[in-house]
Amino acid sequence: MGARSKWALLALSLVLAWAGWTGLNALLHASPAAAVEGMPGVSSGDQDMNAKVKKSEKDWRAELTPDQYKVMIQCGTEPPFSGAYDNFWGKGTYFCAACGAALFDSNTKYDHGTGWPSFTSPVSGPAVAFKDDFSLSMHRIEVRCASCGAHLGHVFDDGPGPEKKHYCINSVALKFVPFDAAAGAPGKGASSDASSAFRSLSSSLSETAIFAAGCFWGVEYKFEQVPGVISTEVGYTGGMTRNPTYRDVCTDATGHAEAVRVTFDPAKISYEELVRKFFSFHDPTQLDRQGPDVGTQYRSTIFTQNADQKLSAEKIKVAVEKSGLWRKRVVTEIVPASEFYKAEEYHQKYYDKNKIKSCGF
Repeated sequence: MGARSKWALLALSLVLAWAGWTGLNALLHASPAAAVEGMPGVSSGDQDMNAKVKKSEKDWRAELTPDQYKVMIQCGTEPPFSGAYDNFWGKGTYFCAACGAALFDSNTKYDHGTGWPSFTSPVSGPAVAFKDDFSLSMHRIEVRCASCGAHLGHVFDDGPGPEKKHYCINSVALKFVPFDAAAGAPGKGASSDASSAFRSLSSSLSETAIFAAGCFWGVEYKFEQVPGVISTEVGYTGGMTRNPTYRDVCTDATGHAEAVRVTFDPAKISYEELVRKFFSFHDPTQLDRQGPDVGTQYRSTIFTQNADQKLSAEKIKVAVEKSGLWRKRVVTEIVPASEFYKAEEYHQKYYDKNKIKSCGF
């Protein structure tokens, strides 16, 4: 056999081997629809898929926060135990943060211990779609919003009950609406067609705001007392180091600020009013310190998550400067929000746990 014939035979063998592997791989890794019975599967990696809601990446980037865009459009994952809904047990419906479609009911939420919101099932109807995910050298089933195609998380077979489904979902991909937010609010078994209900309840959707005003123990306590605030959590943001610890941040070398992420009901308190509260909780003329605490981690900063928040924060800052309440210049920074890292558990609700006041409060 000549050299040319040998190369031709080798090429044919490689093609047949590849075809055989492809067929075997397809057989071993069934489609998402087969893996999760009764739900639509998608084979495309495109963001649009068969989505009803279609927008350009530019539009999504303008509408979503940086964290939401990273997770929902770029298929990222928020750090475990960092999300607003990880240890959140309010009664209501969780909607897609991108398009407003109903996704999960609080009655199906449980604590899996992995650090992300976990559900046993989505709401009735084709609320979610599934896609084979072979990233990280493993086979997983990705969960996406069936209405807009946004990435939500993954589903596993290690959940409770007879179905044993574990929907592991990123908090930033969700928006929570309490059952009693308004008359007719979607409850158990809400349809995925509830996007219209979502829009009608837009004034009752929970939103988040992030503030830094010195030691986060006292700042969190103050925000907890504000009517309309649903929940609070302390953490680190605005720095360079990934997954910083309290010890790291205390070196004043990571660039992070001790911050509080506030989840609030805009039907009860506006973002502007929260900003006013923020300015009343501390001395905004102190640069890189607050009371006895000195360092850039104690700086006064408002971390805005969209253009509306930025405009509101700037307007209130100007009003505070003109009010004459402070003799010195207001040094509060207004900067775009970056990744928020939830602080260690012993820092959460520190005042309530220890029954002591700190940081001048």
